[in-house]
Amino acid sequence: MNKRVRDLGWMILHRAIFLLAITLFIASFSLGQTTDPSSNPKAVEAPTKTEPSSDPPKDVEVKFDSAAPDVVIVEIGGRKVRVNTTTREYSELTQESSESVVQSESSTPEESVEDFDEEEEGSVYDFDSGYEPFDYRLVNVPTPKKVPKGTWNMVFTHRFSQPVRPFGESGRQLLGFDSFSVSSFGINYGITDKLYLSAYRSPLSQYGISKTIELGIGYHVTDQTKKSPVAMNLYASVEGNDNFTDKYTYNFQAMFSRHFGKRVYTFFSPAFHLDSNGQRRFNPRAEDYFPPAEAANTFNLPSNTTSFGMGTAVMITPNLVAMFEFTPRIGFKWGRVDPVFDENFEVIGFTNESYPEVGFGLQKNLGKHSFAITFSNTQGTTTSRYNSSNNLLKPSNYVIGFNLSRRW
Repeated sequence: MNKRVRDLGWMILHRAIFLLAITLFIASFSLGQTTDPSSNPKAVEAPTKTEPSSDPPKDVEVKFDSAAPDVVIVEIGGRKVRVNTTTREYSELTQESSESVVQSESSTPEESVEDFDEEEEGSVYDFDSGYEPFDYRLVNVPTPKKVPKGTWNMVFTHRFSQPVRPFGESGRQLLGFDSFSVSSFGINYGITDKLYLSAYRSPLSQYGISKTIELGIGYHVTDQTKKSPVAMNLYASVEGNDNFTDKYTYNFQAMFSRHFGKRVYTFFSPAFHLDSNGQRRFNPRAEDYFPPAEAANTFNLPSNTTSFGMGTAVMITPNLVAMFEFTPRIGFKWGRVDPVFDENFEVIGFTNESYPEVGFGLQKNLGKHSFAITFSNTQGTTTSRYNSSNNLLKPSNYVIGFNLSRRW
């Protein structure tokens, strides 16, 4: 009885935390946080056109760098300063360096405005490392997004249980919004621009409520540059049931991403999950049947899993991203174990039914916030469990969920 009360208490606590997160998330919008330039240092507001002053200061001269449209040369009293309007950096020029700065007399004002508009159109799709439009996970598959030094990044995930299809059944339950849900939350912190720590808690990883805590450490190996064709993270974590006191699973994962053009990102996140069926926790037990099923003693599922998470993110607008992912796996596959009966209704064997994870969704970014509505066939979101459908839903079926994140 006490265990049921504790489990109910944890479930209520998760619901309360999720509702609080939703409230804070919406409240932050109402405070007028419509744009946060720090979320994308390369994206700048388009300049408003103003009428030139009829009496400009006689001791101030402005020139443009012919090789860089976003660079302005300001000369005041004989001193010249080079200003980069995109990165917001400036430096004083010497006599030699200023000789390369010329103002094109052949271009008309209309041509200059047109060139700037083309540059501005492209710049809103350029993002610095750690400020990419995708989040630290697509739907469930993790991404190699950098955790900048000194930043706290909190994430909440919410997954309902009733499938959206068939609509005739889910419609009466508001497409599953009235069904039981699993709420999880976590946070990561950037020790350096390369090294980060993470902690995550989910009530679901086994049959019933298992109250799993996952603790991990990651390293951002590289960004996608001229020297590296992909961005890459390495990650290792430990998951423990019953608030990190029982039945541990060990994860080792690599995360890769590559962008094509300015709007399309692809991802591949293979992982090895050691002891994902440790202590034979998902194997059938003879004493669970009457009379005891001796066949359970000879039926053994694999102990480890290897998963191959893959997906893509496509920018519809600078702040709206469409996502899709798929995670095939080998070895142990989380699902359901069903008994096989003979003509006398005695258990003579078992079968394991399982389906790989599939997910898609839309993500809206607003400053340091992101909100995604997701559709996937699993409620599991820890590293070792997101690859399988605990609801035994085929890839063509799915449940509604949400991802929310916030950076400090």
